[in-house]
Amino acid sequence: MPDKLTPPVHYRRDDDDFQKPAKRKRTRADKKRISRAQRTGSAQSEATVLRPKKSFGKLNNKDIFTRGGMDIPLFALTIIILAIGLVMLFSASYPYSYFKYDNSYKFFLKQLIFAVVGIAAMLFVSKINYKIFQATAKYWLGLTLFLLVLVLFYHTNVATDEGEAFKRYIQIPGLFQFQPSDVAKFTLTIVLASYISTYHKWMSTMKYGILYPAAIVAIYCILIFAENHMSGAIIVGVIGLTVMFAGGSNKKIFAIGLALVVAAVLVVILFPQILPNYVQRKLVAFTDKDYDPLGARWQTNNSLYAIGSGGLFGSGLGNSKQKYLYVSQPQNDFIFSIVCEEFGFVGALVIILLFAALVIRGFYIATKIKDSFASLTVIGIMTQLGVQVALNILVITDSIPNTGISLPFFSYGGTALVMQLFEIGVVLAVSRKANLRKADTEYV
Repeated sequence: MPDKLTPPVHYRRDDDDFQKPAKRKRTRADKKRISRAQRTGSAQSEATVLRPKKSFGKLNNKDIFTRGGMDIPLFALTIIILAIGLVMLFSASYPYSYFKYDNSYKFFLKQLIFAVVGIAAMLFVSKINYKIFQATAKYWLGLTLFLLVLVLFYHTNVATDEGEAFKRYIQIPGLFQFQPSDVAKFTLTIVLASYISTYHKWMSTMKYGILYPAAIVAIYCILIFAENHMSGAIIVGVIGLTVMFAGGSNKKIFAIGLALVVAAVLVVILFPQILPNYVQRKLVAFTDKDYDPLGARWQTNNSLYAIGSGGLFGSGLGNSKQKYLYVSQPQNDFIFSIVCEEFGFVGALVIILLFAALVIRGFYIATKIKDSFASLTVIGIMTQLGVQVALNILVITDSIPNTGISLPFFSYGGTALVMQLFEIGVVLAVSRKANLRKADTEYV
């Protein structure tokens, strides 16, 4: 028996260059070999038998598409949440849509088109080898930085009450407009996942584990904050820190860095005058409940009225009163307050549990796959969805300042919806590989 276990080619499993395993049954000698690998510390582990050394950042797979079954629970949860979201978007938006455009179906029909495009993208991406995203991460980084800079100079004209311009959307003449920050949430995830997969052996160092990835996150956050989009910068920052932590950054150094971030937040709270005017106004409206009830507090106050009116079981689908121009533009960030009014506490709780199940299922998939890039990508995507849901609910319940965070799959917005479904497609692609790996493990 050799000192080190060298598995025959039949049992090698390479995520970068996968080939169909040879069709032969496992022998008794094979069982002993794997059993020895599990028992003996000097021998290779079973994971090494199944997954040899990778070439990170390079796509060697000759097949663009992957095989294996996708995760049905995740897919089903996504479709259920999306369907409820479309129904609620129509219910919440038709009074405002009719008032402004003389067409009750305007927002719903546009969102339905975005949903169809997003589902098609999700199904297509779910069949793609996720390694493509790792191999092209640097191009995604370059494209995103270009768009985040471009939107500062070329954007649609949307202004705050104080006259400050929101620089969030790029208009494609004659077609549509999109929000680069929604794309940035995804690209930051794959860029960091690719980086950490490449430098995983040095992630415990200050240089490779903290400074470089933190610099990438900081560049994203600064550019998004420059759009007057503080909520987007917050979400991107949380995604980046979560992926860094999960990727193996030195925990002590990471804790010190996190403490500095918390200290910076406290400074901002104590000295809000250093922030843009629109942010200062939101902070004052949060701390002073009697401040500007017809302006800065209007949305939040009417959101609380809607939630309180719903009671335990709600007023029934379509029976909300606050959506009749009390909650202004109820199809956007405050749509969940209309959900609470029409479905009540019980209905709102069911929807929250559906979101929780979706996120938990995603994290479960991340634990099944033994590829660091895939695992970190799924963690980043699920963190984004979970954080957005949590922050949106905290905003509409007046637990945190109104930061303008949309509710995934519910709030109106084409870029956001298509990108969210696209990201779910990436998770489903990873789940196919995870299911494939499980099947191969059982075979071996």
